[in-house]
Amino acid sequence: MNTADQYLKAIYLLQEMEDGPAATGALADMLDVSPASANEMIGKLEDRGFAEHEKYKGVTLTDEGIMRARDAIQTYCIIERFLANVLEVDDFRGEARELEAVIDDTVAERLDTIIDRNPNCPDCFDAETDACRELEVECEKPAN
Repeated sequence: MNTADQYLKAIYLLQEMEDGPAATGALADMLDVSPASANEMIGKLEDRGFAEHEKYKGVTLTDEGIMRARDAIQTYCIIERFLANVLEVDDFRGEARELEAVIDDTVAERLDTIIDRNPNCPDCFDAETDACRELEVECEKPAN
């Protein structure tokens, strides 16, 4: 998963939580980047046909952007569940965020065979707790 996919994932989750376009400021906060960096990447996503940005209203994903975002969420869930359920890593969220940018599809597919992913993935991901519902650990909302 690359940086663009991380943005697509975040936009998708914000759209789900806000039930509408994702605000640029909320996107920057979620990804811990500057609003200028978020705007720059939104422009790149628009150029690639993954997103549409309307000034002062926010960004929405195109159908292709939604498909890429759902793939990114699925990969993140696989990584997160492997770290939490199999390796029992305490900071599985932090590690998953670090790894999601460097794990390729082949590695994700192999990890998937170990975790026995639920077929409803990526709908198993809960944006409010920032975690897969299939985790075998208790999840609380992340502190902002």
